[in-house]
Amino acid sequence: MGDQKGPGSAIAPLLVACALGIELVALRSGRGAPGPVRILRTGMGPRAAESSVARALGSGRVPDAAVIAAGFCAGLAPGMHPGDLVVAEETRDADGATPCSGTGVLVAALARAVTGRTVHTGPLTGSDHVVRGPERAALRAGGAIAVDMESAATLRTALCHGPRPVAAVRVVVDAPEHELVRIGTVRGGISAFRVLRAVLPAFYEWHRSLTLPRR
Repeated sequence: MGDQKGPGSAIAPLLVACALGIELVALRSGRGAPGPVRILRTGMGPRAAESSVARALGSGRVPDAAVIAAGFCAGLAPGMHPGDLVVAEETRDADGATPCSGTGVLVAALARAVTGRTVHTGPLTGSDHVVRGPERAALRAGGAIAVDMESAATLRTALCHGPRPVAAVRVVVDAPEHELVRIGTVRGGISAFRVLRAVLPAFYEWHRSLTLPRR
């Protein structure tokens, strides 16, 4: 499946995992190119992400898929604004760190696909709850630039089902100077929604740049 990249290799299918219905709507409405892509809504939280990704990769439909965790996040670094992009160099949670693939390719592709938005790179940390105030400061002190609830679990689970490229791209919906009152106000993040709609071309470019051996 996909364009041939050389003897014995081909581009794997792409699985884009998100948690929220609003994220799913943004990603689906932004699809503008053909390809072996599946967009999966996992539900909110690390356990839901683990379960959904395990089912998707274990079903036999996309066993070798490259995986991107996508959606919204909370920015931790001063100077971040809603609508900024975060490309993870690695994801972190209590179970360890997962290095991401092709970060440079994603950053360059996103800069072309989403003009006028800052792209931040660094560690993306995971949490099992919405993080606020002093807890955000503690995560930032540990080196993380952003936090969400699903990316770390998504990528770790993907790699538990076999070697594959993995990445995480998130759009900032709140930041230290722009903290939301509750997670439900994500629905009012028009700027972040529009940015998330625009990321698919960058995902396709990242996807096309990868090769996986046939099994």
